[in-house]
Amino acid sequence: MADSYRQTTQAKLARMGIYAMLFLLALWFLAPLYVMLTTSFKSLDDIRSGNLLSLPQSFSLDAWKTAWDSACTGVECGGMKSYFGNSLKMMIPAVLISTLLGSLNGYVLSMWRFKGSDAFFMALLIGTFLPFQVVILPMAQVLGMLGLENSTGRLVLVHVIYGLQFTTLFFRNYYVTVPSDLVKAARIDGAGFFLFFFKILLPISIPTIMVCLIWQTTQIWNDFLFGVVFSSGDGQPITVALNNLVNTSTGVKQYNVDMAAAIIAALPTLLVYIVGGKFFVRGLTAGAVKG
Repeated sequence: MADSYRQTTQAKLARMGIYAMLFLLALWFLAPLYVMLTTSFKSLDDIRSGNLLSLPQSFSLDAWKTAWDSACTGVECGGMKSYFGNSLKMMIPAVLISTLLGSLNGYVLSMWRFKGSDAFFMALLIGTFLPFQVVILPMAQVLGMLGLENSTGRLVLVHVIYGLQFTTLFFRNYYVTVPSDLVKAARIDGAGFFLFFFKILLPISIPTIMVCLIWQTTQIWNDFLFGVVFSSGDGQPITVALNNLVNTSTGVKQYNVDMAAAIIAALPTLLVYIVGGKFFVRGLTAGAVKG
């Protein structure tokens, strides 16, 4: 009885130690976000007189209004508003197109085998390990040959092409776990290529669809390199505008405006993970075990 009580006590203490460690690690990683939030609500005088961890003496939304409407981004003094819209116009079609094409690719590579399908999948798999810098020059040549003038359209095409290997990989690894009897039964009932895909396969792919949507949203929204290379002027995405704003050296440095602009730029991806984080983890493990 005493041994059982001792083991129970030790297990509780060990669990409390783990929770305490996780709590301290959470505080460590959330400290920068806390500093950003508090600084964005401070005035410049408050920033100069206080320290990084102190709360604002009086909360003010002036920095947020300036960052959204009238902050100088290095290109113009129109704030982050228009660049936020540029990122939305780039992200939404790129995410939807790459997810749809990736699901079709994964369907073909897993259930409609053809000569060279393994080599094709291996080439796509290798593409997931290529850094952004490797594809910049070839991509620029392709865009030049296509004669694309619109910066938003160029960025949509770039992100669809670069994200296609990831979405294909996600869907292919999920579809290989679908029972073969389901495929055979559908073909016996007369379901063709697109009927089977849209009526049977796609409705059961919600977990993987969520993974692709969250993955692509995060990658595209946070991209800086493609945005700064393939866009210019008032057609740039919000990450480039944020970089221009932070590196603007004219006048007094407004740290509160910089912090507010950084939070505005990070807010969509934070919301995506807060709302869909559990679906992301569930979708990643959906194809881990066959059957």
